[in-house]
Amino acid sequence: MEPQPAGMGEFSRLTGVFFEPSKTFADVAERPRWLVPLLLVIVASLAYFVTYGQKIGWASFIQQQMDTPRAQQQMERLSPEQRQQQMAIQAKFMPVIYYAGAVVGTPIAYLFSSLILWGIASGLMSAGVKFKQIFAIECYAALTALVSKVLAIVVIFLKDPEQFNLMNPLAFNPAAFMDPKGPKFIYTLAMGLDLFTIWALILTAIGLKAAAGKRLSFGGAFFAVCLPYAVLLLLGASLAGAFS
Repeated sequence: MEPQPAGMGEFSRLTGVFFEPSKTFADVAERPRWLVPLLLVIVASLAYFVTYGQKIGWASFIQQQMDTPRAQQQMERLSPEQRQQQMAIQAKFMPVIYYAGAVVGTPIAYLFSSLILWGIASGLMSAGVKFKQIFAIECYAALTALVSKVLAIVVIFLKDPEQFNLMNPLAFNPAAFMDPKGPKFIYTLAMGLDLFTIWALILTAIGLKAAAGKRLSFGGAFFAVCLPYAVLLLLGASLAGAFS
């Protein structure tokens, strides 16, 4: 018997996601490892939040969150001392929430997203893919976040702290050119049309096509990837509009 090829090394995979996605995701589908890209995304997210906290401070973020009609109405019911106390409490716990979200929320979000995509691809489209393949593909596709987080950290040091938007730091979506105080439904939808998000969706579709082979076209794979994202984006925008 001829020896089986060893496949791509981890460094080749990490760089291949950006330069040779078809070849890389074919290897990921055949050997679905996921730990290294997942850890890299978590570390990048933590680095971003830590840098934000040290350079700008979470009090600035809380102040921005308070600058909405609903929040202002709630704050008007409190005395000045109560307002200061509430903001101090939020400033203390807000970084903990975001750090925990990066460490715990990231893998949970990928597991949830992978489960939905697996159900669509294997259940509705009969693509015959395995859950571990989908999860590994999503983790590698999420490496686009490394680029966005590095750029966001650079922007932290270049931009006026009062103008920095923690949730939308880069001008790669229509929302970056809109007033954050405007209609939250439209703003959230516009923020979801982000270049790095679209890039990750395309990479996920490439990986899904590689895992499914001839049982699924790239168009079908892209539809399967975009459908749940579109639904969740609409849901999130609706909730943002309802509670703004």
